[in-house]
Amino acid sequence: MDISSQVNAKKIKQFVMDKAIFLVLLLLVIVIAIINPRILRLQVLRDILMMSSTKIIMALGMMFVILTGGVDLGGGRLVGMAAVVSASMLQTADYVRRFYPEMGQVPLILPILLALVIGTLFGVMNGLIVAKFKVPAFIATLGSMLIIYGINSIYFNMAPNNSQPIGGLRPDFTYLGSGSIGFIPVIVIFAAAVSLIVWFVLNKTVFGKNVYAVGGNPEAAAVSGINITQTLVGLFAVCGFLISFSGVLEAARTGGATNNYGSGYELDAIASCVVGGVSTTGGVGTVSGVIAGVIIFSFINYGLTFIGVNPYWQNIIKGVIIVMAVSFDIRKYVQKK
Repeated sequence: MDISSQVNAKKIKQFVMDKAIFLVLLLLVIVIAIINPRILRLQVLRDILMMSSTKIIMALGMMFVILTGGVDLGGGRLVGMAAVVSASMLQTADYVRRFYPEMGQVPLILPILLALVIGTLFGVMNGLIVAKFKVPAFIATLGSMLIIYGINSIYFNMAPNNSQPIGGLRPDFTYLGSGSIGFIPVIVIFAAAVSLIVWFVLNKTVFGKNVYAVGGNPEAAAVSGINITQTLVGLFAVCGFLISFSGVLEAARTGGATNNYGSGYELDAIASCVVGGVSTTGGVGTVSGVIAGVIIFSFINYGLTFIGVNPYWQNIIKGVIIVMAVSFDIRKYVQKK
């Protein structure tokens, strides 16, 4: 074998190692499509893309934290809080079980902004805890997860709602999650717009470059003059904002909300990020990779149900995927060192 062939073989081997989990999942997608080709129908693919849109927004928010080698375990509960807060104030006037019976019709933007502000503030809180008190991100966000769920449950249990699922949402609100402009769902447009903005922030702004620098080598970033505290607080705030936005859109898409909305979503977001090439060790990751990871993961979730796989087995499969994804990522990190 000549030198050129050896180099090419080495490149192919390296590519397979780098993309191993991605290739395994693509194989699983192909298997699902072979078992039931109806999943490739345009309408089904459109439904999967709509389901993926809120998860893309959430995963992009999670990406900011993972880029620093951390993780936000409270993301799923923040989705639930944003969904409940926005939905509770955007019910139709004639709905029997209104959360606020005496409240008039408020402008659409106000409850949405309130939900986004709450999510951003929780993000700032997480960032301050991590930056100022040097608490590992997964511990800080584990605590905030419990706090968010507790506060949201208390709010959800307020009279006269008393923990009843929130329904009867206004058409102008549900349009954001289930409406379309032609054949293109509005929620997909939101996901595309957020993706472009996040790409611009990470690749064309000083803040984005600082996020990668802090994730890649915090000590070197500090020496080079980067404000570590400001960067961490900023990226956690962005994470909280985007996750809350995904919660608002999830309520609009499903036409309702409960305090349990978003449970487990953070695991899907983390898995999608890692599958899409965002390193758990920090400093590496792309927006396009996250989007691909979310869509593939959503396709598998939807596809397993589509072909009739038992939900309990689905949880096992998802767990294996997460472990495999992180294992391959750690292996790549060790090899580079």
